[in-house]
Amino acid sequence: MDNENTKKTAPSIDAWLKEAKNDPQALQEGMYLVHNGTVRQTPKAKVREGVDDGSLVTGMAFFYDASKVAAAIEATKKMDGIFHVRVWLNEGQLDLGDDIMLVLIGGDIRPHVIDALQFLVETIKSTCVTEIEQKSQV
Repeated sequence: MDNENTKKTAPSIDAWLKEAKNDPQALQEGMYLVHNGTVRQTPKAKVREGVDDGSLVTGMAFFYDASKVAAAIEATKKMDGIFHVRVWLNEGQLDLGDDIMLVLIGGDIRPHVIDALQFLVETIKSTCVTEIEQKSQV
């Protein structure tokens, strides 16, 4: 599939929250957390591992496996106290500042919601997506 120029427009977090709060299960939810990952200029290796080769990110190619993402969402929905899970992923060639992903988690108490958000974002980032940073030359 050629996703080179298929960048998407991010959905409205306000609309997502309104929808979540109108769900019958919302009466069991005491907290919502949102993750909004964006393309940053600092390379992942520098931020995560302290490796600075002097380069800067100029863009990113981003792709995902929809079936793996669906499985990660289902696993998150089975976690204690979690009643609402919503995920949007961009794709194709992304520019600095573009949204990479949006994740919304709704649940009963803060520890459950934080754990679910951490689990889902980590699962997506480590097993479901391909991120190829384009960098400036050193």
